[in-house]
Amino acid sequence: MEKHRKGLLLIFLAALLWSTGGVFIKLISLNPFQLSFFRSLFSALTIGLLLRKKAIIFNSMTFFNAILYAAILILFVLAAKTTTIANAIFLQYTAPIFVFIFEPIILKTKFEKTNLITIIIAVIGLTLFFSGDLKPGDISGNIIAVLSGIAFAAFLIGMRKNKPEYQFATIFYGNIFIGIICFYSIISLDFLDFNDFLMVSYLGIFQIGLAYIIFSIGLKLVSATEASLISMIEPVLNPVWTYFGYGEIPSINSIIGGIILMLGLGYKTITADRKRNISNIDSSRFSSKNS
Repeated sequence: MEKHRKGLLLIFLAALLWSTGGVFIKLISLNPFQLSFFRSLFSALTIGLLLRKKAIIFNSMTFFNAILYAAILILFVLAAKTTTIANAIFLQYTAPIFVFIFEPIILKTKFEKTNLITIIIAVIGLTLFFSGDLKPGDISGNIIAVLSGIAFAAFLIGMRKNKPEYQFATIFYGNIFIGIICFYSIISLDFLDFNDFLMVSYLGIFQIGLAYIIFSIGLKLVSATEASLISMIEPVLNPVWTYFGYGEIPSINSIIGGIILMLGLGYKTITADRKRNISNIDSSRFSSKNS
């Protein structure tokens, strides 16, 4: 029980750290590519120094997934700088919806009825983000955020196809790739403001590097369902911190759309866990009868 509580606390702490990203992305004066370069530099250093050999092992899937990881982070920063944080984070969280659609095709898994219900709920939520009085920046930012969600979905599927021991290396090399992709952006940078330096170092060391390590440790002590549900505090708190730290107020449509998306994902997570438990019970009964 003590280990279980520790796991829940670690997952919560990781999600809490992740949720602070939006407000700092808004406050930092660097452009999206400069911000991405410095954040990933600090993140790669953190993961490399703390995990060492675990961070540098690789296979072919490691690099493929690392490229997807790089796309997720760069696209999210672009979206966050263009539209509201609420829109950026909630639309990125459409990733599981795309997983439900493409996983049966790519991984040959069974398409379940609950997937269809979740997708319908998500589509209803999604329409709210693209309705109402939108500025051109909101529309383009929302589209970029959805692309980040698609990249996230591809990343999740790719990670499932690879062995667990390459997870840390994927994040490490992903941050290296971000640094390479965004390096050109710092050539024109005359100097790095000290406040910007502090904020990007926080994002790289704590919000990405340490948060991912903490989450991975916690995931070994709790169920995937518990981890998924607790992680949902990230999209919920992200707009809250941004409101208090930056003064950004999300639209009513975004709030309602975000709530619908989270309810849909929560429904799918809980029903999947219930089905898994029933399956385990049936398997245990079958084993008992045949022993």
